[in-house]
Amino acid sequence: MEEAEDQEELLNLSLAIVSSGCGDEARLRKRKRKRSMSREEDNDNVVFSSSDAFEGCEDKVFKLLQTREEMLGGAERRRSKQVHPHHEDGKGLHLIHLLLITATAVDESNAALALDNLAELYRTVSLTGDSVQRVVAYFAEGLTARLLTRKSPFHDMIMKRPTREEEFVAFTYLYRVSPYYQFAHFTANQAILEAFEREEQVNHRALHVVDFDVSYGFQWPSLIQSLSEKATSGNKISLRITGFGRSPEELQETEGRLVSFSKGFKNVVLEFQGLLRGSKLVNLRKKKQETVAVNLVFHLNMLSNFTKISETLKSVHSLKPSIVMLMEQEGNRSPRSFLSRFTESLHYFAAMFDSLDDCLPLESSERLSIEKNHLGKEIKTRLNHEKEDGRMEMWKGRMETHGFAGVKLSSRCMIQARLLLRIRAHHRPLQFEGENSGFRVIERDEGRAISLGWQDRSLITASAWHCVW
Repeated sequence: MEEAEDQEELLNLSLAIVSSGCGDEARLRKRKRKRSMSREEDNDNVVFSSSDAFEGCEDKVFKLLQTREEMLGGAERRRSKQVHPHHEDGKGLHLIHLLLITATAVDESNAALALDNLAELYRTVSLTGDSVQRVVAYFAEGLTARLLTRKSPFHDMIMKRPTREEEFVAFTYLYRVSPYYQFAHFTANQAILEAFEREEQVNHRALHVVDFDVSYGFQWPSLIQSLSEKATSGNKISLRITGFGRSPEELQETEGRLVSFSKGFKNVVLEFQGLLRGSKLVNLRKKKQETVAVNLVFHLNMLSNFTKISETLKSVHSLKPSIVMLMEQEGNRSPRSFLSRFTESLHYFAAMFDSLDDCLPLESSERLSIEKNHLGKEIKTRLNHEKEDGRMEMWKGRMETHGFAGVKLSSRCMIQARLLLRIRAHHRPLQFEGENSGFRVIERDEGRAISLGWQDRSLITASAWHCVW
């Protein structure tokens, strides 16, 4: 019944235009010329997840890669012939059906069927074709990479990450035009601000935020501004941010960005401490009586197994924070089977692509950057990144078993979220509960959580927690 409902839901999806550069084309031609001369002598360079299951499929592999090359090379030529997403619903449903059959074949190690179906998908889809074609194209890329082991140069070519600059630009575009990240950050900041206000009599006007994934630091300028509105030149507020990042370079850039912004607010004293991901909290500098807030926006979703999640929550609990902000990304619950994870991811990313219709025109270069270097990258990574078996518990149960209890979010959080959507809604009216078109906000768990949704699917859910023992 649930599967039937999921397929019916896919009928109503209209997704966005995406583009992929064709830089891989020349590299693929070069590799193909070299490999055509040595294919019989060295077939070990193209290896599959099960050598027995894929034996005898070498020709299908190269046919598939050639079809992929033609799809990438033809993307720009077909761009001028775009079709509106709603004009080919029947064709879109066929592509979704074929994609699901292909995922099943990959999961069952049926190499011949998987390769044939992927070749057909590459012949049919285009990264600049109609909307369903684009999301199917990225999932086809992920499935193709999953067939090849990391020993294959073609696997690396398909999974090649954008440059740091490309990732930053794509993230910036999405942050600016969509309420997705802004909803997460503004909701968290509002709850953190209220926790600080509740302790103003004892915290010496000092707030310490521990951000387990500070990334580019985009979350914190709005908090700096809000604190500034509460402070005066003679009664300053101290804001310390301890941020965990991917690299020293990223942390330095983030620190520079935040310090530069804070210079415009003389009544807020900012201190930033950058730590590399994986650093122990023993390195954390704490001050007596300051309000401690822990920010877990999207962080737990990135951890690969339950042990790491448990260790993180134990570390968080040891800080005795006044508030912990958690942001759950839907479509990332890590169910047991690959097919369940695939279907869940397909629904989630279909909604994400569709939501861009409300943010940017189809032909927008910003939109193409978002879809190629942010969403497309996530799709391929998710299909090729295994997590520990076992369905992820709902975060509520996991938090409670580690000594946390949910905190009811204030009406100001809900009002702020709705105001954000009203400001950000471009082409479609703001939607509330009971409606299924456009962005909407949903109150959950008796007010202890708020979700941002697109049509009838939740995208992210914010919740607040505090220590109970």
